[in-house]
Amino acid sequence: MRKITKEVTIYDLAKALNVSPTTVSRALNDHHSIGKDTTQAVKKLAKKLGYRPNSVASSLRKNKSNTIGVIMPLISRPFVASVISGIEEEANQAGFNVIISQTYDSYEKEVANAQTLYSNRVAGLIVSLAMETQTYDHFYPFMQKDIPLVSIDRISDELETDRIVIDNFAAAYKATEHLIKMGCRRIAHFGGAQHRNVYYERQQGYIEALKHYGMEVEDELMVHNKLSLEEGRESMAQLLSLPQPPDAVFSANDSAAVGAIQVAKQRGLHIPQDIAFVGFNDDPISSIIDPALTTITHPAFEMGKIAAQQVLKNRENTDIVQSQTIVLKTELLIRASSLRKTT
Repeated sequence: MRKITKEVTIYDLAKALNVSPTTVSRALNDHHSIGKDTTQAVKKLAKKLGYRPNSVASSLRKNKSNTIGVIMPLISRPFVASVISGIEEEANQAGFNVIISQTYDSYEKEVANAQTLYSNRVAGLIVSLAMETQTYDHFYPFMQKDIPLVSIDRISDELETDRIVIDNFAAAYKATEHLIKMGCRRIAHFGGAQHRNVYYERQQGYIEALKHYGMEVEDELMVHNKLSLEEGRESMAQLLSLPQPPDAVFSANDSAAVGAIQVAKQRGLHIPQDIAFVGFNDDPISSIIDPALTTITHPAFEMGKIAAQQVLKNRENTDIVQSQTIVLKTELLIRASSLRKTT
């Protein structure tokens, strides 16, 4: 059986060195009132005994911390992983730690994560909303306490926060227009929950492109789910069962598009001659699938860095009252999955 060892406290260090707990605390923090020899002795014993400072207790005393909370839908997604990398790089350079939590696209999990991070007195919060979330009361305590809150990618107009986004409408329009110019005439769309801004805007861009080029918008060609790889497969099978299957698919992410390509190939369809595909995000899987997937690049790492910068800036300037929306650029990355012709 593993032995459970008691956590070493400043009181243990004080008793061993025959000094007061206050002296130990000040020595550990290099306070000018404590002599050099005492400071060295305290730190040497602390290291020997494995003393760890209680950051939660410290933040309670100071009513602040050097930790930024992050709430993301699903950490395993390459886009989210890149966002987190950007956040951590910027935060760590400024001497801040990052606590990362994921919601699995669950509203209840998001609420629980927000409450936990609030209780831990984070210095700021960066959040990309869960697919299920439609009410936002769980973020109000942060705003009431002037804790910087930054929304990234998946946002809500109901939350007066800084926002780091892309122009989803324009990107989706460009993706759909590309398929039209490749000669596609029956273009399907894989979308997410329409109350979530990114998926609503991408669908609206798809619809507007069809209308602009005089093409019919058909409800049966628009499929909505959580856009996983498996749901992409299921959606493709569903569309191929139609009397008139689509000759192209624009998916609101790459995972569902890749699942759809797999099913199309299993059915003996030639890509892009029989059916063309465009995804969204430029995940690593988009360049691995054969044929390589045309997609929209998404500046995830840069979004993360800017989100952390906004938290740090707003933390130092609590008098800032007007929220800021920062829109980053995207590009259409054309690959073999949609390239029916070169002009």
